[in-house]
Amino acid sequence: MTVKNDVQSLKNLLLKLPIKWEGKKSVLELKEANFNWRQMEWWGFYFEYLCYQRLGNTFTIPGDKYGKARTACFDIKGSINWDLKAKAIKSDDHRSILNDVEAMNWSVQKYGAHGLIIALCDVEYNDVNRSFQTWHQELKGGKSNYEISREQRTSISRYRKTKAELQEILFLIVTSKNISSLGIHHQGRNSNGKPRPPKYMLDYETIKKFLVEQIVFH
Repeated sequence: MTVKNDVQSLKNLLLKLPIKWEGKKSVLELKEANFNWRQMEWWGFYFEYLCYQRLGNTFTIPGDKYGKARTACFDIKGSINWDLKAKAIKSDDHRSILNDVEAMNWSVQKYGAHGLIIALCDVEYNDVNRSFQTWHQELKGGKSNYEISREQRTSISRYRKTKAELQEILFLIVTSKNISSLGIHHQGRNSNGKPRPPKYMLDYETIKKFLVEQIVFH
């Protein structure tokens, strides 16, 4: 199996993904599957869930794990490791945070390449009454410790995405020749005070350096 075969299989298997994701319906589907249904960014995890349902018979899920504690993990593996990512196309931030720098370097070195599968979505946000946010919190049984902690740090509460519509899926290949075009994201520190390992960051202005294939749904 080659990277080219990976890409062709991925394209064939993801070509008929549902493209309209309603927040409540999708969260309930994730809850039924016990798959990250409590997460605020439910739509990104819903994309992962849809992919896993369709790729499990062809690809290994999850992919390789890296590090002494095996804390860095890739989403799927064919001839190389692949990571899944969802991105809102109308976001003011034209970047996506990727996987652990050291882990991705290892993946590229071991297999010659590392893959990214990115869903570009048009999203709709909560209404001013935050009805979806209220519904989701009640479903979870109240606010999480993370939400409470964040609210103590800032009075600003982000609007939740209530719908997402899949526009495109991009297939990107990172190699030793183009990996230097990725940025570095420093994450701060863990609760024990130790710095979190840096992650790679993709600037979509540089997308042509990595893009090998895509699916356009509209």
